[in-house]
Amino acid sequence: MFYRRLFDFPTRGLGSSFRELDRLQRQMEQWQGALSRGAFPMPSAGVFPLTNVTENNDSYYVRAELPGIKSDELDIQVTAKGISISGERKIPVEGNNVKYHRREREAGKFSRLINLPDDIDVNKVDAKLENGVLTMTIPKAEKTKPRQIAVK
Repeated sequence: MFYRRLFDFPTRGLGSSFRELDRLQRQMEQWQGALSRGAFPMPSAGVFPLTNVTENNDSYYVRAELPGIKSDELDIQVTAKGISISGERKIPVEGNNVKYHRREREAGKFSRLINLPDDIDVNKVDAKLENGVLTMTIPKAEKTKPRQIAVK
């Protein structure tokens, strides 16, 4: 790099290109250092349940993965345009003298708010928890359901 700056090696026309590459390399090294120090926290799902939301003409369907959660540990709130699923995942402590080789399961409180595109019938929402999967059937409000019009 010293020769390149002093003598503009290898050619005069490429000197500015090499300086730009050096600048980019220094900037990438700074970013890499910041990431390794935690200056830019990496996004993480935490303990939020993974969900799928689907719909048909009559209802929305929400399926959330909640392994190890019991139905009485869930708090489900319903509004006109969405639902909220919250609770706390508890994982037993392994002991004081335990050395982890891999730790991927996290404990803690979770909350998931799911907004729906149309109004729903809050009085007819049904929820079931089986094999660690919460399945909710959320009927659409009558005013938002499509209607078939007969042509005369």
